[in-house]
Amino acid sequence: MRQLRSWMRDCGVGFVRAAQAAGVALLIPAVWAAAAGLWQLWGGSPWSWIAPFIWAAIGTLALARPVCRMTRVLVANWTGIVLPPGYRELAPITQLSTGYWWNGHSYSRTREDARREQRLKNWRYDPATWRDLRFALIAPFSFGLVALVPLLGVVAAVLTLANLPDGYLAGLLVTIATAPYAWRSVIPVATRFLGASATMELADRVDTLTALRADTTIAQAAEIRRIERDLHDGAQARLVALGLALATAEKLMETNPEQAKELLRDARAGAATSLTELRELVRGISPPVLNERGLADAVRAMAMDMPVDVAVETDLPQPLDPPIESALYFGIAELLANAVKHAHASHVRISLLQEGNQLCAEVEDNGRGGAGINPDGGLGGLRRRLAVFDGTLEITSPEGGPTRAWMMVPCASS
Repeated sequence: MRQLRSWMRDCGVGFVRAAQAAGVALLIPAVWAAAAGLWQLWGGSPWSWIAPFIWAAIGTLALARPVCRMTRVLVANWTGIVLPPGYRELAPITQLSTGYWWNGHSYSRTREDARREQRLKNWRYDPATWRDLRFALIAPFSFGLVALVPLLGVVAAVLTLANLPDGYLAGLLVTIATAPYAWRSVIPVATRFLGASATMELADRVDTLTALRADTTIAQAAEIRRIERDLHDGAQARLVALGLALATAEKLMETNPEQAKELLRDARAGAATSLTELRELVRGISPPVLNERGLADAVRAMAMDMPVDVAVETDLPQPLDPPIESALYFGIAELLANAVKHAHASHVRISLLQEGNQLCAEVEDNGRGGAGINPDGGLGGLRRRLAVFDGTLEITSPEGGPTRAWMMVPCASS
């Protein structure tokens, strides 16, 4: 009895899954059938087929990607097999100093135009688009027909119920015998034709590196402009004022010694301020403590200057590659600034350790949470900078906190 109940349950579940698979696979053939019916409705003349054909072709292109996405969802829900889509990610949209927007391919006057052109070109030249179209055309003649068998058995049973009792039993038997297995035909077909090929993965890698290179170039240009602005508005202006003060003091030394001494005192204070500003500027470019003592001590020194309580736990090998140290250092600095400025945290914990061939930096704060990675925001830029080293950034930040951020960067095993 238990085996019978299990068999009936498998039949019911299999019938539902077969219906779902057949519905997805036969969606595009249904569009062409509707186009053929419309052609016949218009009289079936030699030229009346053009408009329905064009509509069906456009519908095929528009439905190819949704069909593939629905197939992936069905396979994942039924078997737990996750088929990565392999679609190219959209590069960030950047506004240039001229006011135009650069989308990685062309310039546009507005952000919306840049994103629209980028999506169209990405869809047209993405190899996954033609892979999806191929799968959508193969699906009806592979698992679509197989998944349709249990449904056809039910249809045959209903049609022959009144006149042919034997036919009714035959149709019901076909449904019961095939329902537990018909839906399984979607798995090998989807695995074979929907998985990302080596060529697509290589193309995605090249696109990613190209986008990272462009993003890095823009970031470097912005950093150079920041350094130039800080020098011009800060130390340079103070040094010019210092030169003028010294020249004036030299002229007043014999006629008004007291005023000359006051100018010299002001000049000395200005020189000290300029030296402090230059040190801050150098620290922002390449902190001396990072170059001299490594990442762990540099993070401890940074923690001592923060206005909140920061605990640092570290177990890192020494030495590390300078570019990796710099990327993690400035990443931690950005996460600390966010914790203070946006999360209003009162305590932050930083953990630095090596797990296998991965360097891990974890930053946790007790702030208000709700943080997310916006592709065009600071955290999105941090994720792209880490991606240059094949690194990753992951964040969990529920409302009310706490916020945890993990930066993982590959390194050579010690």
